[in-house]
Parts: sequence; C-alpha cells; structure tokens
Amino acid sequence: MLRAARRATVAVALLSLLTAHAQTAPPAAPAAASPAARPKVGLVLSGGGARGGAHIGVLKVLEELRVPVDLIVGTSAGSIVGSAYASGLPLAEIEEEMKGLSTSTLFRDVSRIDAPYRRKVDDGVNYLGPEMGLNAKGIALPKGAVAGVSLEAVLRRLTRLQNTSNFDKLPIPFRAVATDLASSEMVVIGHGQLALAARASMAVPGAVNPVEIDGRLLVDGGLKRNLPVDVARQLGAEVVIAINIGTPLLKRGDIHSLVDVTDQVLRILTEANVTQSLKEMTERDVLIAPDLKDIGSTAFDRLGEAAAAGEAAARAVTEKLARLSLPEAAWAALRRAQANAPGDQALKIDEVRVVGARVVNPDVVLAAMDTQAGDALDTERLDRDLKRIYSRGDFESVNYSVFEEAGIGRVLQVEANEKSWGPNYLRLGLSLSSTLEGNAFFNLQASHRATWLNALGAEWRNDIQLGHASVLQTEWYQPLTTAQRVFVAPRLEAIDEPFDIYDEDTKKRLARFRRRAYEFGLDVGVPIGTAGEGRLGFVRGRVELADDTSFVPASFLAIDRQLAGVLGRLRIDHLDNLRFPREGYAGELRIFMSHTALGASDTYTKAQFNLQGAAHSGPHTLRAATRLGGNLRSSPLPDHEILQLGGFLNLSGYQTGQLLGKELRFARLVYNYRLARPGFLDGMYLGGSLEFGRIGDTVFGPERARLRRGNALYFALDTPIGPFYLAYGLGDRGNRSAYLFLGQP
Repeated sequence: MLRAARRATVAVALLSLLTAHAQTAPPAAPAAASPAARPKVGLVLSGGGARGGAHIGVLKVLEELRVPVDLIVGTSAGSIVGSAYASGLPLAEIEEEMKGLSTSTLFRDVSRIDAPYRRKVDDGVNYLGPEMGLNAKGIALPKGAVAGVSLEAVLRRLTRLQNTSNFDKLPIPFRAVATDLASSEMVVIGHGQLALAARASMAVPGAVNPVEIDGRLLVDGGLKRNLPVDVARQLGAEVVIAINIGTPLLKRGDIHSLVDVTDQVLRILTEANVTQSLKEMTERDVLIAPDLKDIGSTAFDRLGEAAAAGEAAARAVTEKLARLSLPEAAWAALRRAQANAPGDQALKIDEVRVVGARVVNPDVVLAAMDTQAGDALDTERLDRDLKRIYSRGDFESVNYSVFEEAGIGRVLQVEANEKSWGPNYLRLGLSLSSTLEGNAFFNLQASHRATWLNALGAEWRNDIQLGHASVLQTEWYQPLTTAQRVFVAPRLEAIDEPFDIYDEDTKKRLARFRRRAYEFGLDVGVPIGTAGEGRLGFVRGRVELADDTSFVPASFLAIDRQLAGVLGRLRIDHLDNLRFPREGYAGELRIFMSHTALGASDTYTKAQFNLQGAAHSGPHTLRAATRLGGNLRSSPLPDHEILQLGGFLNLSGYQTGQLLGKELRFARLVYNYRLARPGFLDGMYLGGSLEFGRIGDTVFGPERARLRRGNALYFALDTPIGPFYLAYGLGDRGNRSAYLFLGQP
C-alpha cells in the first residue's frame, strides 16, 4: 500500500507540472490529458427557431479546434441540429440539408402540387380561417395552424443514418427536451424516433401541432428549459458548452398586435428559464451567445447569416475552447469511434402495415404508397408517400418506424393519426367586390364534407353560397375500388345568379334579370394522379329567366328551357399556388352535348376551354391565360347558354359581366412583382395586365363582335382572409373602373 501511495504521489506531481506547463503555453497548441482522463464534455443547444443556424457555425469552430463532444442536449431548433450531428451526419451535409428549412416549409405542410385534385378545388373558394370539425359536441378545431409534415421530412433526412430507438447508442448520445402540454412538466426524450423527438421539441404551441409520444402530448421544450444545462449535468457532463440563441424580449415600441403579444408571452416564459440555467453554469463551462441582431425566429431564409454569427461568437472564446482540445491522434480516434454505420438505406422491407386508422380504410392508404413489401427502404420515396397520404386531408400526422418482428422480419409501420376534429368538416368563406361606379357585391359561402362514409372512402359534400349569386350544390363521391382509380358521382345543383344587360354607349346597366338553373348529373370519372380528373356524365335539368329590376319582364325574353345531354370534363391543375401562382399550369376542357332526343329543348354542343400558366425569376412573375367558348355546331348557342366577359382581369375597365355573347375569345398576360419576402403570407405584390377579348354575336347584334382591350394596374396582398386587390382598370372606348376585391378574381 505504501509503495502504491508513493506511485500515486509521483503521478500527481507530474500531472501538476504538466498542467502548469499547459497554462503557460499558447492557446493554439494546448497540452491535453489523455483521452481517458479528460473531462466529459456536454454540448447544450438552445431553441430560437431560425436563429438555430448559429449552432452550425459553432460546431464548425469546435471541429477546427478538435474539441470533443461526448453528449448533446437540444431544445427546439437546437434539437434539430443536435439530433443530426449526434446521428453521425457530417457537418457539411447538415448545413446543406438545413437549406430545406424555410418559412414556407414550417408554415405549409405539403406542396400544393402534391395535394389531390379534390383538395385543390377548395383553393378556388375564399375560405376564412381553418377547417373546422363537426361532431356530437359541436365544433372542433385543429390543435395547431400546421401539422409539421414537411418539417418532419427534413428532420428524417437530417437523421437518415440512424435506425436505433435508443439515443444512448447514437454515435454521440443525445437528448431532446420537450414540454408536456397536459402537466406542464419538462420531458427529456431519450428513445424512439429521432426525427419525431426533434419535431416534438420544436412544436410551437398554436403554430405547430403537438406530438404524442408515450401517451404524452408534447410541445416546444423552450417553455420549460430552453437552455437545458441541468439535463447535460444529469447525463454526466463535467464541462458544458452552452450555445444560447434565445430570442430577446420585444421592446415596448415593437408590440403592436395580438401576434406580438402572444410572441412576447412565449419569450417571457423562455427568458425566465434561461436565466435560471445560466446561473447553473460554472467557471469550467463555456457560454457562447452569438450576436444575431435582427434575425427573427421565423426568418428561416437567413440561416446562413445565423451560421456566420455563430462562428464569430465561437471564435471569440477560442482560448476557453482550446483548453478542451484533443491532440490530433486522439481527435481522429474519437471521430472514428463516432462514425456511423449504414442506416435505413441498407434495409429491405418484409412487410408494410398501417396503424392508427380507425375510420380510414388502411388498405386505401397502402394502395396509395409506392413503397411495398420486398423493396429496399428508400427514405426519399417514403417521404413522398407520407406527403401523399397526409395531403388526402384525413390525417393529423403521418410518420413511420422500422423494426424487427419475429416470424415476419423487418416491418415498415406507417403511423397515420386521423384528425381529432374529423371526419366531418365545415369551412366558411367570404368574397367581396366593389367598383368606382358603385357596383358592389358580396358572397357568403359554407362547405360541409362528410368523409369515409364507407370502406371505399365515399364522401358527401354540400356547398352553399348566398349573396350576389346564390348556389346550392351537393355531391356523393364514391370510389369503386380501394385503389380509388375510378369513381361515380351523382350530384344536384341549383344556381340563382344575376343576368345584367348594359348599354354599351352609356356604359349604364339597363336591366337585371335572374338566371336560374336546376341540374341533376351522374358522372363516372377517373383521377389523373394528383393533378386532375376526367369525368363523363349525363345531365338533366331546367333553366329559366326571372324578373329582378327591368322595364321589360323576363317572360318577354322567353327563356324557359329543358336541359338534357352528355357532359364531358377534363381538368388539370399543376399550379404551385392558385392565388398568386409562380410556376405551373392549369386548365379545363368542358363539352356539353345537348340533344332533343334526350329531352332537351335545343340541340347544340357547347365547348369551353381555359388554360393558364406561370413562370418566375426571383421576385418577377409572368402569368398567361386564355379562355374560349362557343358552339361546335354551325348554329349559334341558344339564348340561355349566353357567355359573359368583363370585370377585373377579365377585360379590366368594363363592368363585371358587361359584355354578353355566344362566342368568346379571350387572352391575358399579367406581370407580378413581389414586394415582400414570403413569410406567414405569400407576399405583397404590384402588378399589371394586358387583356384582349372578342365576344361575338352579342345581344345587340353581330356587328358589336369586335376585338376589345383592357388593362389593369394593381396592388395585391395575400392575407389570412384571402387575396386582397386594389386595382384600376382601363378599357377601350372610355371604359374604366377602380376595383376593390377580396377573393379570387
């Protein structure tokens, strides 16, 4: 024992000499203890939304200085970067993948192009607020503004190298911090799906749906521990490197709205627990607080600036960090030990199953997937599958896990959680229009959908509109197979809309009648991927003209006709945005063949065609559109099938529906300049248009069928209650008008 004690004394003396020497050596070449004797270093990454780009800059400096990281704890944005780095993804790849995080990624769950055509149709109605659910208890609302599906796809790519459910077995042990929404307790996540853990840690209440893990409903960890120093200590960290990127409190002059007040409340909660965490740091620890200036928590388009600020802040504390530096050989050995084995890409799937669906038929979900049993797991293809499933509109969240099961092999389990506010939905809408001449109108809209009325996915939809034009529509949409590649759709429709007649010389309205149509249809159709659908059906109905305000009675015009014929429709929609498209195209071809042999009053073939497209470069967008209509037979259309032209962006300067005729040719070119960067909204625009149209065989005689011109200049804003326009239109022959427009023109 005495001999051992002497050896220990000598060792301590030598260590003291080495330590003294290290303190006098330059910071660039610090002496370090052997890897076995060095302190355990824990990296703590705070939350801060888009300011989390600073974490990447700090990690870059840590690698340059050969500072070891033995464990990582992250909150919110810190959990994104932390989970990716802990999973073994190289820093350069993390930086590249983080470019996929943008404001639009966070606040839009799926690209509109990925949505099925039946959901795209809703964009043509100016709905107010979120989709609501109808159930026995009344009206139910979503738990968040967005579900975070696109964000989860980015997180899965960031953690793609891992398939372990134990975060201690990652190349670098990791913990994500979240908050239990029910109990307000801090939850430290150390197992499960790595991407889902990061997603739960940054589920901002009210903005992003909570995440359910182990029976707990979890939201952003910043509410309880935005800088979780104590969690790192509990995991054994002897030295903590803490990166604080928390968003500072708003100043009094910056608080102007309900959104600002809500934001400030969250900042207050976060600031309080960060202050406590900072008190827990010791002299051995290193605090890095990047100067992120005006980079907001939602400015994901400025991740590069945040990374640069993080790098600068880390270099400012190089001397402290250098004390933890490893020799090159020890550093290389550590990084080799933390290198990752091949992950999910090498897996072969033996079975695919769907869980969580109670109302939705799991076979329909499986039929919508490209990934099938026997395939190698392609995470990119699977992400597309999940987006396709989510975009159907039936699920609150969609995720997956991969595990081994005895007797089966490797199972890919799709976890599809149905909307808690479904399967019956209600949406409300409003559109407004007013002109300089005092022609104003509004429409109130309501839409009800009852979904999954049988195992094949039947849907009953009811739409009602009251106001300038009154519309009542009901349709039963019935897929015929689980693959849903063919459907039948019986429908009823009633329309009561104004039918105005103007004096072209004085530009004054002479009369207003009401055009009333009642129609029953039975369609057979096929979806065309997610881009559109084709339908062919039989139509039976009636159309009449009723009195409104006119010195001539409607009966004098003798419009009371029976409708009967075959209707064919082909519709395609590949636009990225219907309100303010920047790329893509959309179109519709509609042919109605009316014949007296089927019970109609007239025989004719009415054809209508419209096509629009958009292309952009930076803030500049060009949009082109054309519209055609007429009779494919030699005779003109009957009076009840008359076509209309006029109004904002439909020969601007003319009044809405001012021009009437039985043959229509129209083309439009629109230029948009985006004034504001996209954020919660798509942006703010200035625009102008060139419009040309010919509407032949008018009620005033064929000689009035001449080429007409219209132009418009406008300011437009995408708002939570729809697109808003202030515009001035100038047509030929002295037609001009100012417009105020809320809704889709």
